[in-house]
Amino acid sequence: MTLSPALLDQAQQWRHQFHREPELGYQEHNTGDRVAQELELAGLQVHRGLAGTGVVGTLRNGEGPVIGLRADMDALPITEKGSPQWRSTRQGVMHACGHDGHTAILLAAALQLAATRRFRGTVHFIFQPAEENLGGARKMVEEGLFQRFPMDAVYALHNWPGMPVGSLAVNPGAMMASLDSFEITLNGKSCHAAMPESGADPMVVAAELILALQTIPSRRLSPLASAVVSVTQIHGGEAINVIPETLVLRGTVRCLQTDVRNRVRGLIEEFVTTLPRPFGVSGEIHWFPGYPITANHAAPAEQVREVARQMLGDDAVRWQVNPSMASEDFACMLDVCPGAYFWLGADGATPSAPLHNAEYDFNDALIPLGVEFWQRLVEQALPQN
Repeated sequence: MTLSPALLDQAQQWRHQFHREPELGYQEHNTGDRVAQELELAGLQVHRGLAGTGVVGTLRNGEGPVIGLRADMDALPITEKGSPQWRSTRQGVMHACGHDGHTAILLAAALQLAATRRFRGTVHFIFQPAEENLGGARKMVEEGLFQRFPMDAVYALHNWPGMPVGSLAVNPGAMMASLDSFEITLNGKSCHAAMPESGADPMVVAAELILALQTIPSRRLSPLASAVVSVTQIHGGEAINVIPETLVLRGTVRCLQTDVRNRVRGLIEEFVTTLPRPFGVSGEIHWFPGYPITANHAAPAEQVREVARQMLGDDAVRWQVNPSMASEDFACMLDVCPGAYFWLGADGATPSAPLHNAEYDFNDALIPLGVEFWQRLVEQALPQN
């Protein structure tokens, strides 16, 4: 399969532009404008406004099945430390996860498929805002993505440092963990730090509680279960000689099985309620449910695997890989529509910096691979005969 050098050059220019001008979640106005403009010029029907800055481009080529391809557009609140020619021009904002590359790949694939049309059916190109912690996928679903654009299956890719360029990983099940956040409030009795017996110290309880929560994955769950409990913030106190009355802990929980997710939540609530009591402190917890488990459906995952084997070769395709304990809001789309999410290796001659790292930059060598993969997937999922 031959891709136009001019198209690939244009895709790289888009990628560099998006990187140079990153936009945070729900602020992707310029990115969305550029995407919509290019889709319209290619003759696609364009819908704007889902989840605020979301863009959906529709390409129809006769009667047939309907699939969706999704790319995320948002950047992260990170100050870039690398020095590419296309370095971010916006202080404190950068594309540290490769969404600039994902967007450029899908946009180029839309133009390629609009030109070749070697398929029969409909493709919806979904350019999603606010993947990073803000739930743009969930908002698009809530605002009627799959009612306005019914689909038989939906797919998404993510570049993946730690795997070589030219490799692909996909599972017929979990790829990424669920995400839930919590806020624990410990209420004690303030007193002079030199006379702790006259108060009830929430600081000591916080220390005990943080250690106790770590026993959930190691002692309360089967070694075959997958869960991470991390306390990431402690807030409380104003003076160094005063034991505070109130302390707030915040953190996150990641799981790969729904039953484990529910059990971890129950165990954390039990610890928060019972552990502080002997110290004269009370505890309460508020949950902020995030993303479900990113769990692929078997048939679409197998479709991705087969396309990858034909394009990259058997040795380059990783099946049944260990899932990541990081999270992905494409899970919200997979919750209501069959589909698959997969990783494209990002390591070239020099290994890629990790995702969400200030030194990270998307590997442009993935652009032709990503565009070709999307074209092959569409042509096989929506065959002409």
